[in-house]
Amino acid sequence: MSITKPGERKLQILQTLAGLLENPKGEKITTAALAAKIDVSEATLYRHFASKAQMFEGLIEFIETTVFGLINQISQQHKDGLQQAHGITLMLLSFAERNPGMTRVLIGDALVNEDARLQLRMNQFMDRIELAYKQALRQAVVQGQVPDNEIVMRANLLTNFVLGRWQRYAKTGFKASPTELATAQITLLL
Repeated sequence: MSITKPGERKLQILQTLAGLLENPKGEKITTAALAAKIDVSEATLYRHFASKAQMFEGLIEFIETTVFGLINQISQQHKDGLQQAHGITLMLLSFAERNPGMTRVLIGDALVNEDARLQLRMNQFMDRIELAYKQALRQAVVQGQVPDNEIVMRANLLTNFVLGRWQRYAKTGFKASPTELATAQITLLL
């Protein structure tokens, strides 16, 4: 019997959940299936998480921490507003490509029939993404790259472009790469 360090089992549960979400058929994940995959009892899952919703919250926290940490890095590395918007878009598409299971959380597929607060949290996540675009585009306005009256429209367009690429990636069973032709398309959008 192997002994896991504190926090390791919790991480293992979240990694396994993300792995199960990579199933292209998008079947509902039960705690019984999750426990069987890890070879533990359901009671073990509930020692680490009070509910399945709390497990999904753990995945969402990982997504938020990673994505907004990367957005901050992009904003610090690039002073050019359009470069920031371009970098944010490529990062979001690449994140999905590297984390197919998380993509199902990002688009809300994995949250169907789960606690409604989870979808609300993902909606707020998308609002924060759009806000990050607005900040980058405000920088572009200051630099004379974009008219002031186009900030909201462009931020919304970029957010919906990313969401559409994520959707297509998930709906094709993770076959349609979200980054394919992305650089040229983002340049065209900007």
